[in-house]
Amino acid sequence: MTAPLLRIQGLRSHYGRIEALRGIDIEVAEGELLALVGGNGAGKTTLLRTISGVQPASAGSIRFAGRDLARVPPSRRVALGIAQAPEGRQVFGPLSVEDNLLLGGYTRPAAEAAAERERIYDMFPVLRDKRRQPAGTLSGGQQQMLAIGRALMARPRLLLLDEPSMGLAPLLVEEIFRAIARLKSAGTTIFLVEQNAHAALAIADRGYVLETGRVVLHDTGPALLVNERVRQAYLGV
Repeated sequence: MTAPLLRIQGLRSHYGRIEALRGIDIEVAEGELLALVGGNGAGKTTLLRTISGVQPASAGSIRFAGRDLARVPPSRRVALGIAQAPEGRQVFGPLSVEDNLLLGGYTRPAAEAAAERERIYDMFPVLRDKRRQPAGTLSGGQQQMLAIGRALMARPRLLLLDEPSMGLAPLLVEEIFRAIARLKSAGTTIFLVEQNAHAALAIADRGYVLETGRVVLHDTGPALLVNERVRQAYLGV
């Protein structure tokens, strides 16, 4: 059996005395789209920050492509193939769209970064049209496209997406999720954290439900969509 690309075992993380993650066990296979859903304060963003290395783990292990990440700093994790589009987009507002993308590709040789930039412009044509504009002048949906594109510039083996639909109008949410589905179809391994449980589980191979720092359910995306507990708690039906 092929080992998972990402294996998290017994992961715990604290903010001071507050335990945000309480023994998380999650696996992500190469090429799959895994969705993590849950309410505010469940620990979803903390989990992604811990995978990225910007939030320290208190216990447990994170293995990526067989490598223990315990002592690997965040910058090195990017070079190994983990890139994140953070919650709230966090683009560099005064810099141009193109400069934001180039910063995302800092680990790549110049020729590779240039080729990747063109691929992202093909994926999100509006970014090509606005490539000279300051990123802070973009709409929320355009900034989300830029945040995803900036993460893709690193050519990651694992793309972490944190709440990509946050604050977006329904039509823009559909556009962002169509882009995520296209990335998945192209073979990108995606760990998607999302409060819009229906949209996330509808395109996910598998899903996990997180509550107060613990995994309480996991199954295929389609199975979780019809799970009565998930439907009542997260789908509003």
